[in-house]
Amino acid sequence: MENKRNKYMNPYLAGFLIGLMMIFAYYYAGEGLGGSGAFKKVVISGVDAVNHDYAKNATYFASSVQEGSSSPLNSWLIFEVLGVIVGAIISAAYFGRLTFKIGKSPNITNKTRIIAAIAGGLLWGVGSQLGRGCTSGLIMSGMAVNAFSGYVGLAAVFGGGYLFAYFFRKLWI
Repeated sequence: MENKRNKYMNPYLAGFLIGLMMIFAYYYAGEGLGGSGAFKKVVISGVDAVNHDYAKNATYFASSVQEGSSSPLNSWLIFEVLGVIVGAIISAAYFGRLTFKIGKSPNITNKTRIIAAIAGGLLWGVGSQLGRGCTSGLIMSGMAVNAFSGYVGLAAVFGGGYLFAYFFRKLWI
């Protein structure tokens, strides 16, 4: 049976809704949206659970580790990322796109695609920590408060994307 519903959301409506969410995030949480902070909270909690003395004395972890519980569930960022995951599943199910497949070019193997995805994820993780946040936090939150760094980040992300797309296009074409 063919799915009669529109398969895509209107991008203007999506942008408007993201803007509303940004306003609510600043109003209720005092900070913008971003995804890397949730992963950082989970890693810090894991290190703290394995070796609390190391976590409280290491420069990177010390400011986040306090005496007592450092559960990642104390951070709203965890619930933001969980909401994104659950929302994506609901949206995919509603629009008839909830399938398990590896999106890739027909010219590469599943193994190559998975290796490229893992490498990209690792680079994203390292880059988000070196940059003190992820691209969504930099661009959306930075531009929402009219910070120059948000605009520079937008130009760098898209400029870098176009530059590197040339070299990695064979993974997709």
